[in-house]
Amino acid sequence: MQFFRNIFKKGQPTFERQLTNVLGIKPGNISLYQTALSHRSVKEGPEENNERLEYLGDAVLSTVIADYLFKRYPYRGEGFLTEMRSKMVNRQQLNDIALKMGLKKLTIYNKFDGSLKASQIFGNTLEAVVGAVYIDKGYKRTQTWVLRHIVLPHLFVDDLEQIDINLKNKLIGWASKNGKILEFETLEEKMENGRRVFTIGAVLDGETIAQGKGFNKKDASQIAAQQAIERLKL
Repeated sequence: MQFFRNIFKKGQPTFERQLTNVLGIKPGNISLYQTALSHRSVKEGPEENNERLEYLGDAVLSTVIADYLFKRYPYRGEGFLTEMRSKMVNRQQLNDIALKMGLKKLTIYNKFDGSLKASQIFGNTLEAVVGAVYIDKGYKRTQTWVLRHIVLPHLFVDDLEQIDINLKNKLIGWASKNGKILEFETLEEKMENGRRVFTIGAVLDGETIAQGKGFNKKDASQIAAQQAIERLKL
């Protein structure tokens, strides 16, 4: 555990260069980003780990993307905009983006905890980093950074627009057509940093074939359905 406590101190210049290369922005308050990259598995105190920054970053990211979509689609309704935002900020999407950006190599977490290997902690870390950028640089620069380094290179809006948002209905239709019994079950419900997180399983003929996590059951079900559709190659 001492290794995790000292890792930043031993190579701070290297860490700063790596952070600049990964984020494409020069950090001001280094300790702020160190906190954003520290998972609670190695930093238990709320002032030391990234959960508070994750909470803030989630709100900032959602606001930036809501503003982006509002301006990009001036004649589309609230339902469409909400669906598009859901596609862009779901747990799996953010985790994939974090991995592509290279945040995994900077995130400090307990690599010996097997339960974290299949989790989405890097997407959560990305939200924490957004929170850190917001505190460090202010809203306008954060907005520019999110658009340049998250939205434009990783979230292809034209493609997302074509994706059927209601993947759950698509999967239910397939199951019904093929004589399968499909159910969506709540596998877990817990509090994370003051927010309720649901884990929903897509259960096909009694076998859980996919799982999804979200801050509400609808989003978690959609993620589970997406994973199931990919696994079934539909």
